[in-house]
Amino acid sequence: MQRALAFVVVVLPIAGTFGAAYLGFRNGIGKVEIGTFAFMYLLTMGGMTIGLHRYFAHKCFETGPRMRLLLAILGSMASQGPLLSWVTIHRKHHALSDRPGDPHSPHIHGNKILGILDGLWHAHIGWMFTENAADWSFSRDLMGDHRLFWVHRTYLYWVALAFLLPALLGGLITRTWTGGALGFLWGGLLRCFVVNQASWCVGSICHYFGSKRFETHDHSANNYWVALFTFGEGLQNNHHAFPSAARHGMYWWEPDFSGTLIHLLASLGLVWELYHPSTETMQKMRKAA
Repeated sequence: MQRALAFVVVVLPIAGTFGAAYLGFRNGIGKVEIGTFAFMYLLTMGGMTIGLHRYFAHKCFETGPRMRLLLAILGSMASQGPLLSWVTIHRKHHALSDRPGDPHSPHIHGNKILGILDGLWHAHIGWMFTENAADWSFSRDLMGDHRLFWVHRTYLYWVALAFLLPALLGGLITRTWTGGALGFLWGGLLRCFVVNQASWCVGSICHYFGSKRFETHDHSANNYWVALFTFGEGLQNNHHAFPSAARHGMYWWEPDFSGTLIHLLASLGLVWELYHPSTETMQKMRKAA
């Protein structure tokens, strides 16, 4: 079942991307295509980065039960796996980062060219087709919440919603079946492909290529290109140095849209107790020149 779902998540969005590219070149790209893609990208990438990652996996802030439920649903719509499974794998990754047992480290096949390529493939996509026995001890703190467990069990419904919603929006905006099909193609399949590829680059590219400001016990690096597409997740060295920080961007010029959104939510009173390391703490972790 795991391999079958992984195959669907990888292959169908690729097919949809080719379809979107073909129609875009033939007919041009309109407001429906751009609007549904941008809207669903914001919802799903934000749901994953703010919800699954910074809140559920790392507790970078606190929030109320309604916001918690919304974040769980939006994170599930990103098609990255059921809530508890995602949190379990991610926390295991941090506990064993780039060491034996890390579910998706690129540093597993040596430093020769073929080993590097094999490792990058494994960290990007290949790990989803291997057997990853769930160690639920990593997410036991979430299992007592019956609402979150319900979202976890109904994961496939939220994935379906992520494809049906843009189709519905496209159909309502244009009042045509063609608009619905374009919404499904751009806001559903193409959006899923881009969100997947960008987020998978965090585990592959950002553990091989980039700058390293802080001393960590792994190969995590800050890659600003990946950070732009993943709303700040590409700042992996910053994140692995301070996993509980609500902002991955330690300085104002580092791209971290999710961190900005979290602070906006805090200003509205929807989240609170945000953590950010002090200047002294960051200085102690600075990597020696």
